[in-house]
Amino acid sequence: MQGFRTLLLVRDLGSIAAAARALDIDASNVSRTVAAVERELGARLFQRSTRKLALTEEGDRYLRRIAPLLEEMDAAREEISEKSCLARGTLRLTASVAFTLEILIPLLPGFQERYPEISVELFPSDSNLDLLAEGLDLAVRLAAAPKGDMISTRLLRTRYRVVAAPGYLQRFGAPARPEDLAGRDCLRFDLPEFKSVWRFRRPGEMPSAVAVSGRTVISNALALREAARLGMGPALLADWLIDKDLADGLLVDLFPEHDCAAGDFDTGAWILYPSRIYLPRKVRVMIDFLKSELGRASK
Repeated sequence: MQGFRTLLLVRDLGSIAAAARALDIDASNVSRTVAAVERELGARLFQRSTRKLALTEEGDRYLRRIAPLLEEMDAAREEISEKSCLARGTLRLTASVAFTLEILIPLLPGFQERYPEISVELFPSDSNLDLLAEGLDLAVRLAAAPKGDMISTRLLRTRYRVVAAPGYLQRFGAPARPEDLAGRDCLRFDLPEFKSVWRFRRPGEMPSAVAVSGRTVISNALALREAARLGMGPALLADWLIDKDLADGLLVDLFPEHDCAAGDFDTGAWILYPSRIYLPRKVRVMIDFLKSELGRASK
């Protein structure tokens, strides 16, 4: 059975070396496992190249058939052993700097109290770190549905708001409609979809796009929020980053009747991991914990 799991891990991670690192064994052992199964089946499952393995047509069909069976077996074993199996080890997780500080850090005490045998290493970064290259277990990505080979689960839906400080509104007045932003000195986030066009949609109406400009472009969401707090201009920010500021009156929602977005209106926080087949218990409990806590917070 472990041989089949190894094959699926090679498929999910794209190379024998990556599968070996995940399993903490020599790459030669993984190569022998793949070769042994191919000999038994009398068929080649992977096409070898200098950089990456690719599934053959036979390999794709075969692994698609056995993957659900192994997942069901894992689920059954997990259900039986859940109370006796203690989650332990070191879990390495990356997310944006803002999401780490605003969302993950406040949840850490509760997680560590529940799972005292798990050590957590956080890697805040506004760059999308490569999980396999950096040896990371999990990543949180803020976007529409992620693309690529990683397994993803949505943690929460994100709404964006255009906000400004009361002091800014006293000096310059509030824009009456989104189109009025075209003449404002806006605060812009340093991503292509945020930098030049903001989108707006009212219930039952077609979306509209507003070209924005401004002298200040910032590459960090926390710094962008601080600039908005200081009255430097309107900014497009995520709800989880500004809800408290709106409640405390530090920022004002300029268009509460509109949905706002940069690229896609359907965005969220997604947790990504390399493979569903090899999912250590420490990783599984963190995924379940974040889904539970963030799901509760969004209700």
